[in-house]
Amino acid sequence: MDIQGATSAPREIDTSGLPMDQAQALVLDELRALTERAEPFAAILLMPAPPEGRTPAAPASASASGTSTAERVQALKLIRPGLTEFCRGLAFVAPADIPAERAEAIHSGEQLWGCPTMATQDVTAARAWAGVRVGG
Repeated sequence: MDIQGATSAPREIDTSGLPMDQAQALVLDELRALTERAEPFAAILLMPAPPEGRTPAAPASASASGTSTAERVQALKLIRPGLTEFCRGLAFVAPADIPAERAEAIHSGEQLWGCPTMATQDVTAARAWAGVRVGG
């Protein structure tokens, strides 16, 4: 195996302009694709701000993107072994005013994601942290 080829720059996943349910689905799809490459990686996740003036509860039924909360949880469970093996870190860039349950998920680190995580409002700090995680 070519060790140099296995390490690449962190992958930046920008979901900042999407509704939260679509952002979560896109993050899971991108992370699944990264784990399927079977190479070490780190990712920077640019998360959306909550809707102005309200914090909607996540619907139990299918969302506009066609994936329910339960389906996203199941998808994370399916990719978690790949995250544990190949992910060197997930850097979440999120606004300060995200809902508590989303903040808890971001800060749950290896317990939820299976790899190291960090959360910040500073994309430059996230890029630096993720770059160090993949040796870049």
